[in-house]
Amino acid sequence: MNQPSSPLSDQEVETCRQLGQNLLDNLDTILLGQKPMTRAVVIAALAGGHVLLEGLPGLGKTELVKGLARLLAMEFRRVQFTPDLLPGDITGGHILQETENGNEFVFRPGPVFCNLLLADEINRASPKTQSALLEAMAEARVTVLGETRDLPDPFFVLATQNPIEMEGTYPLPEAQLDRFLFKVQVPSVNADVLAAIIGQRQSGRPPECEAVASAEDFRNFRDAAQRMHFPPAVISYAARLCAATHPGNPEAPKSVQEFVRYGASPRAAIAIADAARVDALLQGKPTIGFDNIKTVAPFALCHRLVLDYRAKIEGVTSHQVVADLLASVEELEHAMPKEVIDADA
Repeated sequence: MNQPSSPLSDQEVETCRQLGQNLLDNLDTILLGQKPMTRAVVIAALAGGHVLLEGLPGLGKTELVKGLARLLAMEFRRVQFTPDLLPGDITGGHILQETENGNEFVFRPGPVFCNLLLADEINRASPKTQSALLEAMAEARVTVLGETRDLPDPFFVLATQNPIEMEGTYPLPEAQLDRFLFKVQVPSVNADVLAAIIGQRQSGRPPECEAVASAEDFRNFRDAAQRMHFPPAVISYAARLCAATHPGNPEAPKSVQEFVRYGASPRAAIAIADAARVDALLQGKPTIGFDNIKTVAPFALCHRLVLDYRAKIEGVTSHQVVADLLASVEELEHAMPKEVIDADA
């Protein structure tokens, strides 16, 4: 397998680690008691991926996204998804405007033309409106009336959604779920955290924060992550994990064979690889290891598995299936898929 021609220096690794740590430290002051969740969001954001945050109302999902935008000094837009929201309200559209040549239809960009888009309560809009983000999330561009326009670089979406059991929600289609690099659950906090919020924050407002990185710093981090050493055995492990989510695969555990209708797409393997690079950099490592794959795999896989009716009847969740998967697929130091070997030959 071809490796980057210019390995990262110790200084580059330390610079990236420090940038990530600054983000984590500041986000942890914005959202108290949610360190595992904020770390997952930072990993996905630094990988340039989209994140779906799921949790009950009032847990700080929106404040987290707003804080991340301020810390990264990026252009930020927010769209509140409602049942009457239209696709053009997101992508923009043409309006009749008076110009030097008379009245002409001029394109007015929608809120999607930014660096960081907060799609708030995304599953309260209709499937037609939700689909307006598909091209933007996959290709960083939008097409309106046959004309395609590129979005700024970087561009990523952080979407929040309420649990689908709540009234007034629409389930996101599998095609859209697959475009999110991570799906992250936002848990409730304990009494100690609630006491800290009440005692330290007026009306619950988080502290104001200053930017710790620019868009250029972000792009440098992303480029550094792509130059990291990715050992062939670790590549093989990530590939075998994704392949084992399919019931017909020989390495699929019993839970996959019994409860999974459709496994993860190739986009899941790419997501795991990109996120593992960032996780390793946050630890100050120039090489990706098996532990980095295991750390990010649940966030990248759970929302991509389509379970059958038996899973719902027996109360089996995708998180349980992925846990079985990580416990059963072995770390083989010298294994490599045949397709990878052939491609490298």
